[in-house]
Amino acid sequence: MSDALFLSIVATGFTIAFFHAALPTHWLPFVLVGRAQGWDGRKIALVTALAGLGHVAFTVVLGALVAGAGLALEDWLGAFAPFVAAGLLFGLGTFYLARHAVLARRLAGGPAVEADPRRYGSDRAAIGALVLMLTLSPCEAFLPVYLSAAPYGWAAFALLSVVLALATAAGMAIFTTAFLLGAERLKLRALERYDSAILGGVLCLLGLAVLLLER
Repeated sequence: MSDALFLSIVATGFTIAFFHAALPTHWLPFVLVGRAQGWDGRKIALVTALAGLGHVAFTVVLGALVAGAGLALEDWLGAFAPFVAAGLLFGLGTFYLARHAVLARRLAGGPAVEADPRRYGSDRAAIGALVLMLTLSPCEAFLPVYLSAAPYGWAAFALLSVVLALATAAGMAIFTTAFLLGAERLKLRALERYDSAILGGVLCLLGLAVLLLER
């Protein structure tokens, strides 16, 4: 595979991970629960970082399984592997686009749902619930990125894992800090509403890049 394709994979991975981490579900619960518990900004940031670490670690574990399968696929299919990878990327991208269309119809005209700043009986319970919630919600959209880079070997996997960690940390930190500094009026729910459409489009573009750069 070409270096240009690998660079496009890395850039796509960063974009996907950043936008995924920027979703309100990845930082807003920490702010709301933290305020309900009476935490200061430093403690909210620490709990958010801890949950983000678990989120990245679980995604990396799943990514290792995907990358291993991709390496086996490369050995088995040889020259056809790029076409299979591109087909999988197009398929997953189409799924996200279709899911966005379905959700958009369901949400059209529906009442806005406000977040529930639940108060827990203890800080341990609150922290445990937040960390578990995010850890068990891996960045599934990043898994095809691991798959598309499988022919480059485990060094590429390690690099992509670093990219995933940096992009996740950047997204969560930026939006958590913005909210804590008083940016609650930002229309961030629009990002969540179009998440599936953005991810679907990016994955389809990555599949197209695989086909064009591997011909």
